Amino acid sequence: MIRATAPAKTPLGTLILRIYLPFAGAYFLSYLYRAVNSVVGPVIADEFALAPDQLGFLTSAYFIMFAAVQLPLGVALDRFGPRRVQTVLMLFAAAGAVVFGLGQSLAMLTFGRALIGLGMAAGLMAALKVITLWFSPERWPLMNGLHMTAGGLGALVATWPTKAALTYTSWHGLFFGLSGVTLASALLIWRCVPERPGSQAPGTLREQFAAVLPILRDPYFWRLVPVFTTLQCGFIGIQTLWIGPWLRDVGAQSPDRAAFTMLLTTLGMMAGFFVSGMVAVAMARRGVSHVATATCGGLLFTGNLALIIFVPALPPEPLWMLFGFFGTFAILYFPPLQQAFPPELSGRVTTCINFVTFAAVYFAQGGMGSILRLWPYTPSHYDPQGYIAAFGLFIGLELASIAWLLLFRPRPLTQRASPTVT
Repeated sequence: MIRATAPAKTPLGTLILRIYLPFAGAYFLSYLYRAVNSVVGPVIADEFALAPDQLGFLTSAYFIMFAAVQLPLGVALDRFGPRRVQTVLMLFAAAGAVVFGLGQSLAMLTFGRALIGLGMAAGLMAALKVITLWFSPERWPLMNGLHMTAGGLGALVATWPTKAALTYTSWHGLFFGLSGVTLASALLIWRCVPERPGSQAPGTLREQFAAVLPILRDPYFWRLVPVFTTLQCGFIGIQTLWIGPWLRDVGAQSPDRAAFTMLLTTLGMMAGFFVSGMVAVAMARRGVSHVATATCGGLLFTGNLALIIFVPALPPEPLWMLFGFFGTFAILYFPPLQQAFPPELSGRVTTCINFVTFAAVYFAQGGMGSILRLWPYTPSHYDPQGYIAAFGLFIGLELASIAWLLLFRPRPLTQRASPTVT
């Protein structure tokens, strides 16, 4: 086991190999697991004769466990370090993939999916933590962007490549294979990533957890989180599951063409992750805040979703690429939220955002299935009117949350008299 620390002037190439790549691999798997049901889900629904709400809540079991662990995750990352936390959690993901692959009932599949969500909960947070520990601050934007790209590659593999893999193996075999890759990724992190002594947060567990409540009670937190959450519910809830059934039932696309359209959507998402940061920096130089840029991106995302819903005769591929592109702009709300609190709380601020957001995604993704069930359906076909209602609901929620953002304007905590936090 490698425990030696890297020297103070570690070459960038060494940091890339020993720090970035192991954690990038974990985030690649996190996004792959998150999005794989957009292709595999309809196959499972047909095999088990699942109603749309059952498919929705099966897929969203990933998100409820993902959300449930976020608050203790922030404290654990600060206290025990990203290497230990990421390795242990990924063992749960590997076990969950085996349970899912063995699944013979909805309950067993849901349990496996929930274990995967638990195991992948640190995919982004652990990497952000390890980047701040090992890379100089001027390299943080670059490394964060590279890490998000790794997640985009995982989402990419969850589209057409996954559909191609299903011609050689069953979905059971696919998840057994993913379990082995996950175990290997955890071992790579444990063996290759060095420790960083002196990086553990001071104070007792009680003191570290005590800082969470002031964050969740802060009015500025609740100014930005609703719009971020509703945009992410519409984006993640659709992109990780319901895009596949929509392309089948409304777009009338074959499985191969639908998988290709989903691949294009993911390419749009990867481009969005890359471009949105540059746009935000360029606009900030002109005096436009990240909040304003993110909100403009959110409005464009909402308008594009409206075209998808209400004008289905338009060519779907460009619209779905734009769906992926503008869906990434919500991430620009992160820097203002982190800067609104003292630096020692930044990790816990991020996990509080994730806690609220992914808990909402759980109900949103399952709720879309419940709405679809209100119309006549079979396991392999849902009524197009149901999609109008399910997707259209999120247009209303997104517009309402943007209105809330514009009307409710408390100042950040760092601009007010700060309460004592640990």
